[in-house]
Formats: sequence, C-alpha cells, structure tokens
Amino acid sequence: MREIHEIDRLEEFIAREHNLSDCVVQGLNLGEVEVDWTSVRLAGSVFLGCRFPSLAFQERIREGGALIFPRLPRLPYNPYRPRLYSRDELMEGWTPDHDRSADLQIFEHFESKGRHRPHVMEALCQRLHDHAIDDALMDLLDGRVEPGGVKKVIAIMGGHGTPRTDSYYRKVAAIARDLTRAGYFVASGGGPGIMEAANLGAWISNAGDDFLDRAIAELSSAPLYSDPGFNDVAARVREWHPDGASSLAIPTWFYGHEPSNQFSAHIAKYFSNGIREDGLLAIARYGVIYAPGSAGTTQEIFMDAAQNHYGTFECVSPMVFLGEDRYGPQTGLYDTVKRLAKGQQYESMVALTDDAAEVVRLIGRFEPKPYGERKGHT
Repeated sequence: MREIHEIDRLEEFIAREHNLSDCVVQGLNLGEVEVDWTSVRLAGSVFLGCRFPSLAFQERIREGGALIFPRLPRLPYNPYRPRLYSRDELMEGWTPDHDRSADLQIFEHFESKGRHRPHVMEALCQRLHDHAIDDALMDLLDGRVEPGGVKKVIAIMGGHGTPRTDSYYRKVAAIARDLTRAGYFVASGGGPGIMEAANLGAWISNAGDDFLDRAIAELSSAPLYSDPGFNDVAARVREWHPDGASSLAIPTWFYGHEPSNQFSAHIAKYFSNGIREDGLLAIARYGVIYAPGSAGTTQEIFMDAAQNHYGTFECVSPMVFLGEDRYGPQTGLYDTVKRLAKGQQYESMVALTDDAAEVVRLIGRFEPKPYGERKGHT
C-alpha cells in the first residue's frame, strides 16, 4: 500500500520541495508560495479546499495528475479545515450584550439548511467538515500538534445541566486537575455542567491547589449556562489564569446552540452527534469516568460497554462510575454493567465510588488492555 503524506502547513509544503506525489494538501493558500510548478511531481496528489492563483493554474495542476476538491463558497465554516477549533475562534463576534459568535452563526446555518435532513450539497459539506475534524483530532492525539507525545486520553462524562454549585462539579474539577498532573489528557463533551468542570480542572492543573476554590467561587455567581453572566465569569477565571494546561472538548451543533465551554485548549466540534459520541468514547483508551447525568450519559455508558464488550477499537479500558446513589439504587446502572461484563475482559475494570481521590487512584491502577478472545456470549 502506498504511503499517503498529509500536508496542512506551508512549511510542510515547502519541505516537500518538488515532490507532491501521493500527498494530500489541505486548506493552503498556494498563492503564498513561490514554486516552479513545471518541475513538481503531482501524480496521485490531492488538493482539498486550497486557494490557487488562477483557474488556468488549477488546470495545469490537473494536467500533472492531481485531483482538486474545490473550495465551497457561502459557508460559515471551512469543510476542509486543517486543525481543530480554538475557544477564541468559536467565540469571535461574541460580546456580553450581543452574541454574533462564529459558533452561533454556524449553528444558525446548520438549522436553516435542515438539521436532520439537509440537501445533498449541504450534507456533503458537513461530512467533509467532520472528516477534517477527525483528521485534525488524530494529529493532536498522536503528538503532532503540541509536545509530550501520544496523549493518554481520559474522558469524563456527566450532565450538562449540573450547576457550578453542585458538589459533583467540584469533584470532577479536582479529578481532572489531578489526572492532568499525573500525565493524562482530559477530554469532555465540551459543553457546560460536568463537561465544563472537566476542562476547568485540566486548565488549572498548573496552578496552586487553592485556585480551584477561588475559581469555583467566582463561577458560582452564574451557576447554570442559562444564567446571565455565565460566559463573563468564565472569561474572568481565564484572565486570572491565562496560561492553563491543555485539554480537549468534543461538542456538537446537533442539539442546538449550547456554548462550548471556555476552558479547553482544543475543540473538536462536529455536526454529526453519532460520530462525535462514538469517537469520544473510542479515543478514551485510558478510561471513561461517569459523573451523574441523565439520558445522554446513560446512552454513553452503554455505547462504551459495547466498545469494551466487542473490542470495537482493539482495546478495553476502565469504566469508573462517580456517584454511588445515582449509579446504585437510583438507576441500577452500575449493577447492570457489572452483570453485562461478567466473564468479559473488562469485568475487573468497572468500579463505583463517591470519592474523587479514589477515582484518580483507580484510573492509575487500571491500564488499557489489548482486546482478546471473549469468554462469554451476547
């Protein structure tokens, strides 16, 4: 099989010199580089959403054996984007008095084009966008975006409606802080509630222990994402500690305009919620932590159990439930998963606790395992 080289930065493009054979060039402005194109090898190359000096220039590239996927106009998003979103990019245009953020404009476009049944061109653009997010996400997790090598991903799930004043909000923030300090990479669903707590904890992991109480005290003045000032107080906490540690948010436009939280360094935002949820669980090779949540969290629990049960991604990993009442007598979810896991490889990796420190200890004790033969049957 031929090796395909991906190029999404001008310096990478220049370093290839005159050989672009079997390369995918994504989202670059080729008018910014001086190249003698008559000597460039183009057989098998693909250009995704690049800018070209002229139509005649594009024709010469095609004649050299290249395939060009054109730029698609009149969209508030780039289907071929070469990297993940940042908080500043999505919030551009937002003020405390008026929200015209890029995030909202993309959602409004998504809604106007038929969120559930878009026409064929819009659906194609959304799929191209989500594929580009997949690709950029792998660049991050494989260690090609920031130092530190391959990421040891821990996902933290839970209710989006959990207020900042809730005891589990603080527990999750402390867990994420301590796991980040221990070398793990925290990922969340990217929204408010438990998801924000996860990214907040990672963000402040390079601050002193007392900063968590200070941050939560400030955030608690607007406990719910529907409260006035919700984003303002988050921005203030960021100003107090502007150089936070890295973590990941994976939100979606599918459920509406729920603002991405402000404490994640990298945002992989999707149109497809199915791709987003399955992918978030798949990358969490070092475990998933479930704080109290509702139907969405319950769905994620069984998606994760299925991935472990069948070794969908060639790995089994821990499932740690935080919330003895919620996952014990209130719902019976922990016992259900334990029964499902009986005789399976992940049976010993399912745990229930209410102790934040115990969650951190369990994650440190459980290591992901390559999937082997199943011992039981469905």
